[in-house]
Amino acid sequence: MSTLLRVFFDLLYHPFAFAYDLVAATVSLGHWQEWILEVVPFIAGTRTLEIGHGPGHLHRFLLRRGLTAVAMDESAPMTRLARHTVLQADAKTSIRHTLNITRGLAQALPFRNGSFETILATFPAEYITDPRTLSEVRRCLSDGGRFVVLPAALPRNKFLAWLFRVTGQALTDAVQIIRERLQEPLLQSEFDVTMHVLEKNSGTLLIIVAEKK
Repeated sequence: MSTLLRVFFDLLYHPFAFAYDLVAATVSLGHWQEWILEVVPFIAGTRTLEIGHGPGHLHRFLLRRGLTAVAMDESAPMTRLARHTVLQADAKTSIRHTLNITRGLAQALPFRNGSFETILATFPAEYITDPRTLSEVRRCLSDGGRFVVLPAALPRNKFLAWLFRVTGQALTDAVQIIRERLQEPLLQSEFDVTMHVLEKNSGTLLIIVAEKK
């Protein structure tokens, strides 16, 4: 199953990137773009980097807030899509933003030490717990900088509640599993880790704030 999911997301993130918004909206019951903005209150400072920017909706929002925002992704189709997202939004206003969108790998960030006060990742793939990723994130953060991760959101709907009941699980079990998978790698990489569980009308969100010691 994990192999099939990996293949699916690889296809969705590359040749079928154009369908990403539709798939994400369907899976999240229309709340995906709303959820990714939940990381914004946890941002510290004005210099931000988003890794795995996807279609660019969060990047567009950060630019509109006047932040010095950089976005990076390894996928060429997603890079093109994110540029289109920002340019299309700019075309509807009199404001023109400088595009700070680049390609690269989270395991080898092409930035100087201490370049950012906050690094963000929303719904990232498994690369997020790669020790090389965490080492690079730590290197590129300023002292006391934050690594803010939204790893998962569980929609609040009757079908999901039924599914948890018939499988003998609780919603808290799913949150705890996600928490344990991410907390230990961050602690080993010498971050101070705080877990936030946000209960929204649309679902339960887990947001991790890891501060560089």
